[in-house]
Amino acid sequence: MEEVKFNFEDLKVYQKALDFIDYTYSLTAEFPREELYGLTSQFNRSAVSIALNTSEGSGDTDAQFHRYLQAAADSVRECVTCSTVAFRRKYIREEENKKARLMLLEILKMISSLQRYLKSKKK
Repeated sequence: MEEVKFNFEDLKVYQKALDFIDYTYSLTAEFPREELYGLTSQFNRSAVSIALNTSEGSGDTDAQFHRYLQAAADSVRECVTCSTVAFRRKYIREEENKKARLMLLEILKMISSLQRYLKSKKK
């Protein structure tokens, strides 16, 4: 059977976002049970939001895609805060926090580059 593939799945930033989702889910699986509806849920939803906004916006106009990428960037920043809180609460180790932050920085740079590209197309 032929593989069904969508254009946004080729975006490197989308692939990196999926990798981060996997990482976040593995981290939050170890969080205390009392965080299930708090930090665990928020961290996972924020991570998923990066990929969701990237994919959803890619099928729209460049201006709309730029807006969706801004929402994805906002979710990146939210994940930074979640990771910081998890580290401060001792739910994750320093190296896990650092890895999350490095992954998020890479994603944010890719989002910014894509936004700059979209703006340059308008000129």
